[in-house]
Amino acid sequence: MGLKRTDEFRKDAVRIALTSGLTRKQVADDLGVGMSTLNKWITVHRDTDVVSKEDLSLAQENDRLRRENRILKEEREVFKKGHGVLCEPKAVRFRFIEEHRSAFSIDLMCRVMAVSPRGLRAFRSRPASLRQRSDMVTLAHIKEQSRLSLGSYGRPRMTEELKEIGLDVGHRRVGRLMRQNGISVVRTRKHKVTTDSDHKFNIAPNLLDRDFAADKPNQKWAGDISYVWTREGWLYLAVILDLHSRRVIGWAVSNRMKRDLAIRALNMAIAFRSPPKNCVHHSDRGSQYCSHDYQKILRQHGFKISMSGKGNCYDNAAVETFFKTIKAELIWRHPWETRRQAEMAIFEYINGFYNPRRRHSALGWKSPVAFERKVA
Repeated sequence: MGLKRTDEFRKDAVRIALTSGLTRKQVADDLGVGMSTLNKWITVHRDTDVVSKEDLSLAQENDRLRRENRILKEEREVFKKGHGVLCEPKAVRFRFIEEHRSAFSIDLMCRVMAVSPRGLRAFRSRPASLRQRSDMVTLAHIKEQSRLSLGSYGRPRMTEELKEIGLDVGHRRVGRLMRQNGISVVRTRKHKVTTDSDHKFNIAPNLLDRDFAADKPNQKWAGDISYVWTREGWLYLAVILDLHSRRVIGWAVSNRMKRDLAIRALNMAIAFRSPPKNCVHHSDRGSQYCSHDYQKILRQHGFKISMSGKGNCYDNAAVETFFKTIKAELIWRHPWETRRQAEMAIFEYINGFYNPRRRHSALGWKSPVAFERKVA
């Protein structure tokens, strides 16, 4: 009986090895036998009736289909990563293959990229041209500036930033290097209504009338409130912008959208700028801005009060643009665990990047601080 069981065990092992689709090592490990032993059993029993010709043929067909499926999946992954360089010159495709050689086989990538292994070998031995070396230096600066700008710079701003540090580059070259290396700006959109215009406070006329230009600081201010979602709940952000330079001169955050939120932002701006009389203060018709307490502060400091038309976000487009920018470049990129975490990030963004560094097309590609310094 022991010999019979041993024979059956051997036959079962051979049957599994030839038809299961598992590798021989996997079968040997699962059965607790050595590879040499399993191979010996297969040699002895391969031509016997342990496995029928039909089953063996089916197993071989399954193996072929598995290999093809694996190759197709790998080709798809290569295509997903490299579809942006498929229409680029061969040198770009060769560089892509070199960068991903640890993840995919060379032959596979050459096939997907429509280049030859022989051409790749020639590319490796060929010294980099002057243009290629220059591109490598420019790309290094692009990556660094992308990091410093929180990944928010597209081609125009990136070009101006590189020119500022002394690189003689054009928009097309910068765009090509960013495209080839997957450096792009990701924009997303979310929406939450923050304006409560269903109140009985007085409404001021629209003095600004969508004229957001100002010859000097403290001529026109604009304020609004937006929101940030955290795991603890909503965090509301109120800001005051000087429309001359688009600089954030006052801001405040709170877990509740009450009138004291807007007042704290206004008081910060007043303390920072000490505005002259007749400075225009523009906002929407939200109850926070129409409240008696907020209007009292505006009158005490001699502001001209201006408000947007009902339900018209374009009347306060400058501040809406700021909120779109901070959300796209900061808020929507991270999951915020706490309100405090989001508040600290907003503080660093406004004071460490937006005001002193971020370039604005409306300011001749200068930052708000640099634009004010130039005018002064």
